[in-house]
Amino acid sequence: MRKILRTICLLVGASIGISAFSFAQVDIFPKPNSERITNYNISVKLDADKKLLDGDMLLSWRNPSADLVNELQFHLYLNAFKNTKSTFMQESGGSHRGFELDESKKEEWGYVDVVSMKVVGGEELTNKIAFIHPDDNNENDQTVISVKLDKPVKPNEEIQLEIKFVSKLPKIFARTGYSDKYFLVGQWFPKLGVYEPQGQRYAAKGQWNCHQFHANSEFYANFSVYNVSITLPNQFVVGSGGLLQSEKDNGDGTKTLNYRAEDIVDFAWTASPKFKIAESQWKHVKIKVLLQPEHFSQADRHINSAKAALAYFEEHLGEYPYPYLTIVDPPYRGMGSAGMEYTTFITAGCFWGMPNGIRLTEMVTIHEFGHAYFMGILASNEFEEPWLDEGFNTYFETRIMDYAYGEKSSLVDFLGFKIGDGENTRNGYVAMGNPKIAENFRYSWDYKHGGYGSLSYMKTGTWMSTLDNLVGRETMDEIMKTYYSRWKFKHPCATDFIAVVNEVVMKNHGTKFGMNMNWYFDQVLYGSNTCDYSVASIDNRKVYPDRGLADVNGEKVMLKDSVSKNKSYKSKVIITRLGEVCVPVDVLIRFENGDEIRESWDGKARSIDFSYERPEKILWAKVDPDNKILIDINQMNNSLTTKPKSSTAWKLAMKFLFVLQNMMQTFSIFS
Repeated sequence: MRKILRTICLLVGASIGISAFSFAQVDIFPKPNSERITNYNISVKLDADKKLLDGDMLLSWRNPSADLVNELQFHLYLNAFKNTKSTFMQESGGSHRGFELDESKKEEWGYVDVVSMKVVGGEELTNKIAFIHPDDNNENDQTVISVKLDKPVKPNEEIQLEIKFVSKLPKIFARTGYSDKYFLVGQWFPKLGVYEPQGQRYAAKGQWNCHQFHANSEFYANFSVYNVSITLPNQFVVGSGGLLQSEKDNGDGTKTLNYRAEDIVDFAWTASPKFKIAESQWKHVKIKVLLQPEHFSQADRHINSAKAALAYFEEHLGEYPYPYLTIVDPPYRGMGSAGMEYTTFITAGCFWGMPNGIRLTEMVTIHEFGHAYFMGILASNEFEEPWLDEGFNTYFETRIMDYAYGEKSSLVDFLGFKIGDGENTRNGYVAMGNPKIAENFRYSWDYKHGGYGSLSYMKTGTWMSTLDNLVGRETMDEIMKTYYSRWKFKHPCATDFIAVVNEVVMKNHGTKFGMNMNWYFDQVLYGSNTCDYSVASIDNRKVYPDRGLADVNGEKVMLKDSVSKNKSYKSKVIITRLGEVCVPVDVLIRFENGDEIRESWDGKARSIDFSYERPEKILWAKVDPDNKILIDINQMNNSLTTKPKSSTAWKLAMKFLFVLQNMMQTFSIFS
């Protein structure tokens, strides 16, 4: 509270003025959850006709390192939509999620201009702003600026800046913008990058981590406190990532709403005169859904799926600490903003008349809420390690969907067709034309030949589920809970997660999987090879009595037939490893009399055989009988029988379901 009061006092003498922040501010948390390195006080006015935001901001930043920092770096995300020369537009080809801008219409483009920047009580910085291009040397890209300081910021010292800016929202295109009178306002203000001290993530020395806006990438930011004052026409209904503190009718056809958010990495908001509000409560969390009028009957679908996610995450990962959650249902022409996430504010999406058995609304709501944990609380760097958010979130999405709605029918249960969300996730990976196109551990913009979505989301979700199956759900939950408790409100990276895996697996399983699990991550995370085990053949040969001649006392005598009439067979199963990825697998062999033998194999050799001499023939064999190895790209060759019973119709039905599953993946809209 003292820091807040100090900020208010500083505003008295600042050019911004104190009127926007003179409302009473109520702390959300009794004590900070994070370091709160950056803090934003923003006053913004929306011109709904011109799609303009006129903003004033007081920004404070504390140097978290032992360095003298003589430069600040900011994201200007909206400049990605300024022209076709931006890196975002070059990489996306001018189209994103099926939406594109009309290049001939000036009003559809967007930008953000820094009108002025000044150190409070100090130097003028406006003329020191320079565009930089740290990722691709695209001189036409204006999504990152550098600001040199005459007086460096000392370790643990705080600097405060007064910033005036104007943002023009683009037509809904990629997560942000307008559609008629609907506004989804995301990445809308000059946003400070992250200064990583030596030792944070992969920083060998203190450095700014402030990437350009790329077509595939999302965001990375410090935990902050946001005090945001929004002025707009009275008829608009507003939802935001903050908690409403006060509302004032200005008497001129406008109103001002004041919001506060604590310990979040970004602040977004929405406005529309058409929103209908549905509210509910789950334990300490107030859930608000802003719906299109024609979708109001689907409010419970959003609310119930959000509650299912809240309960599941609390039990299997950790408590959602925030006391509120806002869910936005975009209009049809604003669906380019559907499926987007902020810590306390998400956009979902639905269509009028969507059957209850097609659970895309539930899937998107659960998925986007999950980002509150893996993007918002475990604030990894999505520019550089998108799988740490997207993939982990996809893994939990499948768990929650399958738990809440049935493992084999969680995504579709309609007209006799059933598809599980876990199945859909796996198919999103294994059905890739070239699953070896890239490895998971890659910058988000470096998937130059495709595969970003399938690998960051689907492959990661699949190898996380495979890890779950290998070590067991109890161990996997301990891994995830430990990771969450250790790294919440920080910025973890791959090595931090792997260290937790190695620690917990060793504690629970000893050396069953080796001295550590690095061998697994070397293959599925850092490598691009695929996994494929196959039952190559089954051979049953009858054992006959010895016959022919034998030397007995110097004479050739005939061997006598065995008097035993018992049949005996020498049987052999050959298992082959067709892929490069090696994981331990089980093999289940069944004999004609119903007996079964389960064999274990480390999976490292190219092939292995299991031989038996028994009165019964082998009937069938299956590698990975418990379906643990979900990363196996071809499960059709995992089993073989000596008595095929599959009809042509059955095979065609299975192929049809496979195609349908992939269609569902195509129509799934989420981020």
